Amino acid sequence: MPEGHSVHRIARQFALHFVGHPVAVSSPQGRFAGGAERIDGREMIVSRAVGKQLFLEFDNELWLRVHLGMYGAWDFAGAVELGAARSEPGFATADGPRRYLDQTAAEDSNWSIGAPRRTRLRMAESEKELDADFGAFPPEPVGAVRVRLLTDATVADLRGPTACEVLTPEEVRAQLARLGPDPLVDDPAEGEERFVAAVRKTATPIGLLLMDQSVISGIGNVYRAELLFRARLDPHTPGRSVPEEVVRGLWRDWTHLLTVGVELGVMLTMDDVTPEQQAAAIAHRDDRHWVYHRAGLPCRVCGSPVVMEPAAGRKLYWCPTDQVRP
Repeated sequence: MPEGHSVHRIARQFALHFVGHPVAVSSPQGRFAGGAERIDGREMIVSRAVGKQLFLEFDNELWLRVHLGMYGAWDFAGAVELGAARSEPGFATADGPRRYLDQTAAEDSNWSIGAPRRTRLRMAESEKELDADFGAFPPEPVGAVRVRLLTDATVADLRGPTACEVLTPEEVRAQLARLGPDPLVDDPAEGEERFVAAVRKTATPIGLLLMDQSVISGIGNVYRAELLFRARLDPHTPGRSVPEEVVRGLWRDWTHLLTVGVELGVMLTMDDVTPEQQAAAIAHRDDRHWVYHRAGLPCRVCGSPVVMEPAAGRKLYWCPTDQVRP
């Protein structure tokens, strides 16, 4: 499943290529025909990621909400940016998204990805450049495309999402109210306090709390395992038993790792690597992480076998030697 960094990068593609343009919206497979009709031909004015969810606002005060889930993906074609984008300006709260950037100035901002070129790019849990030789623009839809968003220069096709719906502003506010803080869109200090309060009031294990999107937004299986190892924290520790300074450290480390993920496009969770090691990590997942996907392999710190166990239907990776209860 795409984690927070992936959805933020997708939001930037829309901000750079769709915001400020009228968008033709259709549903090639037919399942979203009614929703597409409500926003077809309208100008997109905001693109925002909050955790694992994407919110696209149109000039008729309607929003398109997309949650990719396990199998969803966006395919972009035409003028597409390749590379990294820095943290998104503005932030969102339960009162609704707030925007501070004139999107027409994005090319000159510090979060611009770079010069676009004619290509195809699949964006989901990872990013993959596809065959750019698709002939006339726009290319024909391929497969079960739930929704197609089209401008004069760029097309985005959505396949297999868990959620794809048109919402009113009130419904968007209700969705945001159910989400925990996201370091890239919420006020950092306020987000930290919300996270600390949510963790410290419950006996639920911290390994489950980090995956609860109402506690903190954007963390999935990979980042959960890596954050806990980096904190040397036993995932079974009840939230209320985790010292406050450790909880604050988790928030700040998530802010750091999320920013790195947005910039690099991969979940690199090992710090202080050489340029050669970083290149290897970007190319190969096995070189990116401390414990994730390393069940039975020696811990990179102590040499003990990394353990994998089920936790709420997901795989939890951790080192019983290095990760202890406070």
